[in-house]
Amino acid sequence: MPYEVRGVVARGKGAPVTVETVLVPDPGPGEAVIDVQACGVCHTDLHYREGGINDEFPFLLGHEAAGTVAAVGEGVTNVAVGDFVVLNWRAVCGQCRACLKGQLQYCFDTHNAAQKMTLADGTELSPALGIGAFVEKTLVHSGQCTRVDPETPATAAGLLGCGVMAGVGAAINTGAVRRGESVAVFGCGGVGDAAIAGAKLAGATTIVAVDVDDRKLAWARQFGATHTVNSRETDPVEAIRGHTGGFGVDVAIDAVGRPEVFTQAFHARDLAGRVVLVGVPTPDMQLTLPMIELFGRGGALKSSWYGDCLPSRDFPMLADLYRQGRFPLADFVTETIALDDVEKAFEKMHAGEVLRSVVVLDK
Repeated sequence: MPYEVRGVVARGKGAPVTVETVLVPDPGPGEAVIDVQACGVCHTDLHYREGGINDEFPFLLGHEAAGTVAAVGEGVTNVAVGDFVVLNWRAVCGQCRACLKGQLQYCFDTHNAAQKMTLADGTELSPALGIGAFVEKTLVHSGQCTRVDPETPATAAGLLGCGVMAGVGAAINTGAVRRGESVAVFGCGGVGDAAIAGAKLAGATTIVAVDVDDRKLAWARQFGATHTVNSRETDPVEAIRGHTGGFGVDVAIDAVGRPEVFTQAFHARDLAGRVVLVGVPTPDMQLTLPMIELFGRGGALKSSWYGDCLPSRDFPMLADLYRQGRFPLADFVTETIALDDVEKAFEKMHAGEVLRSVVVLDK
């Protein structure tokens, strides 16, 4: 018998989301049903609602979630009923050419649940990032479940499933920030601040935060920025050079995803510096860079997809560091809300009023 639950649905491009009855099937082979405890409101969910990902409406939104395993299907061995898990959208296959080369973070054939969740009338739903977690229960592939210590609050743990991991991973995994290095982060929303926190965790000694909003720059200071630059008022490239002896930073991270910001990051790096793109651009954006600078300055230009993370390695590590007081995971939670408040949360996020609104399923 399917589970009958409440979930947040986007029925059409740009239309306000609605809370509707969702039918969740019993798990099939390799699948798991999760009792969702908390789910962060991420920009990606808004992109889905706006048709910026694809047009496979209606969508069941939400993907940055934590909860407990309610049921498992045949052949599931990595999790059991009652386990506390963070959901991830990179359930590696272990068999593709990336996995066989030992580069599981680039897996080309990640798994999702085979069955579909539906509306009460039978209409199939497209779950955001293969998860769909603004709902009381959700169906996922068991490989999308990563066990973490249940002492980690669900409101904080769920953020590891997307934004926080993307930012931390951009600094630690993709950018490979080392002790004593200098870092600049462009864009100080949730992902950018997570990159700042990751750079601090890695031992960076100079961390320059760049944004156009002084409120966000104040948040960046809380997560470890040693210097801040309001790029509406000051040339960020010159300011960054001023904070690094005139040289530029070892690692420049673009958490915005716009050509003009990436260009600033490119010019703000030191000789042989690394530039990391973690902000998501739109398909129509184009980038022009001087090839002589590419050749003459060396270094690397990298994109960071999901922070180049391995959920099985990185989620438990960050949860443990949080419980040890060494990583400020809970500080990313600005407010907790109910399912019915997701549309308002989108408005606050768009206005830059919150780092993360987090849906709590018992509110």
